[in-house]
Amino acid sequence: MKFGTLADVETRGKTVLVRVDLNSPIDPSTNTILDDKRFREHVPTIQALEESRVVVLAHQSRPGKKDFTTLEAHADRLERLLGMPVMYVDDIFGRCAKEAVRKAHPGDVLLLENVRFSSEENLTMKPEDAKNTHLVRKLASMADLCVNDAFGTAHRSQPTITGLPFAMRTVAGLLMEKEVKNLSRVFTSAPKPVTFVLGGTKVDDSIAVAGHVLANGTADRIAIIGVVANVFYLAKGIDIGAPSANLIKTLGYEGEIAKAKAILDAYPDKVILPEYVAVKENEERREYAVGATPADCPILDMGTESIGVFSKLLSESGTVVFNGPAGMFEERDFATGTYELLHAASKAEFSVCGGGHTAAVIEQIGLASDFSHLSTGGGACIEFLTGKKLPALDALEKSWELFGGRI
Repeated sequence: MKFGTLADVETRGKTVLVRVDLNSPIDPSTNTILDDKRFREHVPTIQALEESRVVVLAHQSRPGKKDFTTLEAHADRLERLLGMPVMYVDDIFGRCAKEAVRKAHPGDVLLLENVRFSSEENLTMKPEDAKNTHLVRKLASMADLCVNDAFGTAHRSQPTITGLPFAMRTVAGLLMEKEVKNLSRVFTSAPKPVTFVLGGTKVDDSIAVAGHVLANGTADRIAIIGVVANVFYLAKGIDIGAPSANLIKTLGYEGEIAKAKAILDAYPDKVILPEYVAVKENEERREYAVGATPADCPILDMGTESIGVFSKLLSESGTVVFNGPAGMFEERDFATGTYELLHAASKAEFSVCGGGHTAAVIEQIGLASDFSHLSTGGGACIEFLTGKKLPALDALEKSWELFGGRI
């Protein structure tokens, strides 16, 4: 894919819109930001624009959610991380925003209000239509150039993501460029063997990834864990007990069982499942062979023997792509599988984490520096790994075609 990057453009003295993803966990009662990882990931891009007037565009949550709030606290946190003033502007594209941008000097950083306060930003639309929204037209009129650094929302087709690139010259920021480079390597030049670890509760996403990377030969093997493994057990006709089976029904994943069976039938030697699991029995961890668990006990982790087998598999892999925990890691008794597998994965020559809860755990246990790449993407990362063309990347390519090297 070919799109412009910061290396391709002259930004000195220019007014630059920078779309970032600062959407973070917040305590609604105090408006306190609980995790600033996404802020930290965007700092290099903003610092690279130190001779520009930087106008940051971002969102927090979405309408109807308790953490849908202003970006005043975000400006304070960004200011602290950058070590320089960040002006919070209580406006998106009105007179107040325009005046603040007009008065800015090179080296200044402004953070406009939550772009999702504009109703147009909450619509999913074609880029050609997004280009003509009031939001995009007003924002584009304020700046010379746009930089999209928001990989976390790259799977969304919303005005500031896909409309701005059609309205003005838009290039990828450093984080966006890094994400695409590292995730693309999984499909092109990843050290062999390549092992995908797919777990957690997002069964449909994991099955979509498994099907894609097995069909195109990217993955040499797939290690299935977490709730995803329970679906595969059902596909094999194995009894997993009422609590675990009911959870799959509650999550609406009964339709995924047939898809899991199709994968097992097509790639019997490439899909690996734990043979031992841990359940909660009388409020304690108990381990059983798969299929022999008590009918009324939920499966909450891998068994110790299977943890050893999987850890060896991962430590012998050239590449590990890890997406989703092995069990209910929030409870210490059932965190062993997740922690041990992450330690093993970190030893691979090239290790990638798909973001979300798994990335948070990696940081929590001090393994962040041992992984080659921790994606900020979550849903965007998953869609990339399923082979889908992300709307933001498509828009960046089109913008390069439309505006090329001109500024």
